[in-house]
Amino acid sequence: MPLSKLNTEQHQAATAPYGENLIIASAGTGKTSTIVARIAHHLNAGVKPEELLLLTFTNKAAAEMIERVSRYYDTSITNKIESGTFHAVSYRLLKRAGIQIVLKQPKELKLVLKSIHEKRNFSYIDAPAAPYSASHLYDMYSLFQNKAGEGYFSDWLAEQNPDHEPYGDIYEHIFEEFKEVKERFGYVDFNDLLINFREYLKTHDIHFKEILVDEYQDTNRLQGSLIDGFKSSSLFCVGDYDQSIYAFNGADINIIGSFKDKHPAATVYTLNKNYRSSEAILSLANRVISKNERIYPKELIVTKEGNFPSPKLMVFDELFSQYEAISQKIKTSSTPHEDIAVIFRNNGSADGIEANLREQGIPCKRKGGTSFFETKEVKAILDMFTIMINPRDMMSFIHIFEYARGVGGVFAKDLFDALYKVGDGSIIEGILKPKDKKNPYKTNVINHQLGLFDDFYEEQSMAKYKKQGYPDRFLKNPILKHSKINNDLMAYLFDFYTYIHDNKHLNSPKHIIKNIANSALFKRIAETLATKRATQKDGSVHEGIKEEALNNIKRKAELLQHLSRAYKDKYRFINALTLGGNELTEGEGVNLLSIHASKGLEFKEVYIIDLMDGRFPNRKLMSKNGVEDGINEERRLFYVAVTRAKEILYLSYASYDKVKKIDYLPSPFLEEAGMVQSKVNALMEELKN
Repeated sequence: MPLSKLNTEQHQAATAPYGENLIIASAGTGKTSTIVARIAHHLNAGVKPEELLLLTFTNKAAAEMIERVSRYYDTSITNKIESGTFHAVSYRLLKRAGIQIVLKQPKELKLVLKSIHEKRNFSYIDAPAAPYSASHLYDMYSLFQNKAGEGYFSDWLAEQNPDHEPYGDIYEHIFEEFKEVKERFGYVDFNDLLINFREYLKTHDIHFKEILVDEYQDTNRLQGSLIDGFKSSSLFCVGDYDQSIYAFNGADINIIGSFKDKHPAATVYTLNKNYRSSEAILSLANRVISKNERIYPKELIVTKEGNFPSPKLMVFDELFSQYEAISQKIKTSSTPHEDIAVIFRNNGSADGIEANLREQGIPCKRKGGTSFFETKEVKAILDMFTIMINPRDMMSFIHIFEYARGVGGVFAKDLFDALYKVGDGSIIEGILKPKDKKNPYKTNVINHQLGLFDDFYEEQSMAKYKKQGYPDRFLKNPILKHSKINNDLMAYLFDFYTYIHDNKHLNSPKHIIKNIANSALFKRIAETLATKRATQKDGSVHEGIKEEALNNIKRKAELLQHLSRAYKDKYRFINALTLGGNELTEGEGVNLLSIHASKGLEFKEVYIIDLMDGRFPNRKLMSKNGVEDGINEERRLFYVAVTRAKEILYLSYASYDKVKKIDYLPSPFLEEAGMVQSKVNALMEELKN
């Protein structure tokens, strides 16, 4: 039975008397086993399964716990346990009560809010900032519901961003109308679902003998009010304040921190035996997390026996060198790929690792952020490369020209067909040396009955473009005479012409990638992508974000150039990247994980990368929560990352970024961990010498 396998502390918690119980379960201390045993304890005592409510952070976690209980009890019993996320349980119980719910995704409701938002006049308001777009306003209101829960949205927003205080009344009126529209059609979003269920509980008694809450440190105020709404006489809340890392999503660490204040008669149990990590790894994690304020005292005991290596710090002169060396180290590791994880704080940090693992032929799977090979800029570079390999590749051409202003997929295909025709089956010949000088757009059949709707061709003069300095050899191409080709598209086509002309004889993948990155055509694409990524909700472009986006695009291009060094032949290079791409980034392989995606997982061998001050901790994100709260949150992220490792842990940082041309100092967490000397001590040593 589950209870027989517990240690003393787990058993005490699992068999705790009814009442308010808080279980502090640090990383690797067996919280899931304790929750499963608690459920078994109730069933053994004759509690009906339908009298138990299990609330989890994900439905997958709930299913796994119920499955483990089902190893000891028949499914006819365990299937009656109410379990799932706050949203899943609320939906199910309301539906069971006969209340029909039309649950809508945020994307759909943002369109409704936009229609209301567009009717408002903001022009007469004198404010230091432009009003939020409907989409951003929806997100801010959702955060308000999760974090504040009561009061006026406008008051809360004024505290978050004083520049928007002048719009407060308009924002309130927008959401009043939004609420009326939703009620008229019976629409609810995820927050409405919890709020509606909380209101239902005020007039209806849904009684559970006990409510069990997993990942209690990640609950927000709205979820906390729902727990209160059940009015259960017994709570069994399991969590760890050191692993509270969802503040950006509304999670409130004060909920677990104030449990004893809210429930004076509560009993706090601590699971203090760690079964996951080696003593050296756990000691490192504790040295760092102890810098945060201790809400509840705890001292972990290591139970893992054996001789395990101490955590190692790897220092590199440059970012790319770091990624290359770690990939090489993984290649020579005896640990199975599936039991290795590379954990990153920022999505861009994973690109170098993913690209270098690809070069080594090592399969990997990425969770948290977009795969390097799926980013738009990398796809654009590979499309430009592919055109040189296969001048009949229509899709690559269409993808490239979708970045041209005013050119959609349909017109891009028309351009391809025209080049294909005048190039006798090759768009390279079509753009450089058109063989057929006739109009490539004219059709042989004209439908006179539908003449008003025919997409007819109208020829334009090249005289104005000749004055703009375009060479005759380019202007003589018959595809340019289409009336839809304007100044912007003419410039885009000339950049395409120049790119093809400069690269048609090259065979070296390295040189082709370098030329692509430096080409006017790719710079146009990069400018488009960076501008889009830097466009704020009010339509303005944030120049700082744009510059950072351009640097990230440049870094990806350099990574591709780095990958291409191992190939002499352009055909083998593109085949390796396109044919082997999916095989190396899906299924089994090395785990590339953001810290949030790594939570709850464990691996024999772990690499935590880019531990530089500014990147981890992420100073920009810290400033949003305030310096003190921000550094505490970043420190908890570091703690979560470190405690994913069971036996082998590598920490790494690079001192220079050749793309941004900036120097880095090691993360302060490395100093707190005792892996690097403090700046003060280092200076003292230098003065001594």
